[in-house]
Amino acid sequence: MALSIREQMQSDLRAAMQARQRVAVSVLRATLAAIANAEAVDPATADRHATEVDRKHLTGDDIAAIVTVERDDLRAASKEMASLRQDEKAAELAEQAALLDGYLS
Repeated sequence: MALSIREQMQSDLRAAMQARQRVAVSVLRATLAAIANAEAVDPATADRHATEVDRKHLTGDDIAAIVTVERDDLRAASKEMASLRQDEKAAELAEQAALLDGYLS
């Protein structure tokens, strides 16, 4: 059985941490956090007396859409940094975007 995008990212995060791959760790943590944030329940709609609330269930398509948004944001930021002649930062952001591309194919 193939791993879901989230499962693959979590596995890759552990490997990147062990290998001390700073750029991969950074983008994977940020993207997994974006996925976790999307699962959060709006406190205004939750029972105010409940101590535990189930998180929203995201489909594979929902998660792919979040990863796509994160990748597109990184690409836009990379272009912005390049236009400001911040070539090192632009290259790092482009590398992060390329890493996320691997989860979308």
